[in-house]
Amino acid sequence: MIHLGLIGYPLEHSLSPKLHIAALKACGLQGDYSLFPIHPDDKQGLKDILSRFRAGEMQGLNVTIPHKQNVISLLDELTDTSISIGAVNTIHMRDNKLTGHNTDAQAFLTDLKRFLTTVTQRHRGLLNKNVLVLGAGGSARAVVYALANDGWNIIIAARRIEQAEQLLTSFPNYELRITHYTDFRLSTFDLLVNTTPLGMSPNIDQSPLPANLSLSSNTLIYDLVYNPGETKLVKDARAQGLNAITGLGMLIEQAALSFEIWTGHNPSRAIMRASLE
Repeated sequence: MIHLGLIGYPLEHSLSPKLHIAALKACGLQGDYSLFPIHPDDKQGLKDILSRFRAGEMQGLNVTIPHKQNVISLLDELTDTSISIGAVNTIHMRDNKLTGHNTDAQAFLTDLKRFLTTVTQRHRGLLNKNVLVLGAGGSARAVVYALANDGWNIIIAARRIEQAEQLLTSFPNYELRITHYTDFRLSTFDLLVNTTPLGMSPNIDQSPLPANLSLSSNTLIYDLVYNPGETKLVKDARAQGLNAITGLGMLIEQAALSFEIWTGHNPSRAIMRASLE
């Protein structure tokens, strides 16, 4: 019996259980996937769940907001990718060591390229690869890492400039720029990526962009938020005739990559997506 789970807060609207139960069934494995809501300030709660992991009560854990960086000091080792990103979304026992992985970066880039291929074939020529990333937290780190390694010109817009500056110092080999959250012109970007939780259920009337901001007709929108199925950011962008998607594809891809780390099985993305429909 394979016991998997998710650490984060809040978790009431998580789609991860459906995805991983579908993956288990598709691969012919017996198991379950539990939610472990741990308050942002509950450090002992984090320690307790990882102690249970060490004791063999579970074989894999995902980590989401707000613990992607909080868990790092509690793990035995990190993969090179998670070290570079400075955030963990997957925990696995490897050689009797709790090991932190990050599948977010690869998942984001895979889904982004799928999106860009569709868009450029239908509507556009080549991109100049100028991107504005909203937010500077754990998810932003994975996105920036993926984009930087794919040759994008990145500006990070954050409400907390000090957090953005910390992100910059984590990537000394990349040319990154930062700006305040409201101090940018969207017309200069080919792509906008929202890595903040603004607009996530149940706060579906929120958007990371200022009210009544007109988007450039050439800007593509990628919102990491996937619940609701059409966020306010995506809805507003589509109302202006823009190409926009949520992070559902990234969610499915990172889940599949995590599942493969835990079990050695490569689950069907189509079956996992169907479980949400």
